[in-house]
Amino acid sequence: MFNRAEARIDLERISANIKHLKQLSSTPVMAVVKADAYGHGLVPVAKAALEAGATSLGVALLEEAITLRQAGITAPILAWLVPPGSDYTLAVDNNIELAASSIKALEEIGAVKSEFRPKVHLEVDTGMTRGGFLAEWGKIDGHHVANLDIVGIFSHFARADEPGEEQNQLQRNRFKEMVATVESFGYTNIVRHLSNSAATLKDKDSRFDMVRVGIAMYGLSPDVKTLGDSASLGLQPAMQLRAKLHLVKSVPANTPVGYGAAAYTTAETKLGIVAMGYADGIPRIAQGAGVFVDGKRAPIIGRVSMDQFVVDLGADSGASTGDWVIVFGDGATGEYTADDWGAASGSINYEIVTRIGPRVPRIYAHHVN
Repeated sequence: MFNRAEARIDLERISANIKHLKQLSSTPVMAVVKADAYGHGLVPVAKAALEAGATSLGVALLEEAITLRQAGITAPILAWLVPPGSDYTLAVDNNIELAASSIKALEEIGAVKSEFRPKVHLEVDTGMTRGGFLAEWGKIDGHHVANLDIVGIFSHFARADEPGEEQNQLQRNRFKEMVATVESFGYTNIVRHLSNSAATLKDKDSRFDMVRVGIAMYGLSPDVKTLGDSASLGLQPAMQLRAKLHLVKSVPANTPVGYGAAAYTTAETKLGIVAMGYADGIPRIAQGAGVFVDGKRAPIIGRVSMDQFVVDLGADSGASTGDWVIVFGDGATGEYTADDWGAASGSINYEIVTRIGPRVPRIYAHHVN
């Protein structure tokens, strides 16, 4: 059994988060499980979310949707990053709903020959200036959608994690205008969805017919600075990342550590070599994070390497070679969190959990101290 490192995923916490978000929003929930369920494991998380009350699943890629179908999941699935030239027939044959943000996509999806009629959500750009119809919006006419079932319309907030920002209101108003245009064509029974996790938590006016929850269902705050941490939002972080101490060694003061001798010990201390590195998703740039072991935090010293990084355990540490350390968890016992690692890397908690690589097995179990 390989046990160098592990990501422990508590599916009960994911279930609790889904139930909390559903109750808070009083709106059907789409569980967003793209990017291997934000690093938590696509199929197990999708099943747990549906069992907890999510009514549909959202993914970015067609291959993610196909994987879910192959796992026996029959719930509605929306895939929203399936560009022209993709195998739309495969999607339609597997009853996968598709997002379209260009006339070319509408034309190619409409040309599919299948026993099923293609189901499409129109993606509209209301101010994110990323995906979604913008300049082409006024050019859509009846023949572009003649062979399609338009079942939804959606957009994405750019600043929902900043609740007071005027852009949120502008985007909401623009979305309503674009919905009205679609309804004027006779599509009056479509699912309107705009809210991401932040809007689901803080913006009741943007929930419409369905909310799309991503980071919040994994128990993480969309933005700790503007919205508060997980606990304050009623969320339970689902991932705990652990690794083994490959080696513990005592070193004198002024000992250089790691590539480039980028750091030196300031006093006699014990160093721990943690058996994870940037090949596993530990950010090479990280400074100011570390691990939790022997009841206290041990910060990174030196540069993160491909397969390992070094932490300063302190001269009085009781940690030993072979001990488990917590790289990040929910912070309840003092350990670093995904938020801490994001800040230490000039990034966000989304990236920290999503980047944990395939060399790290996902263990579906409760967290351990």
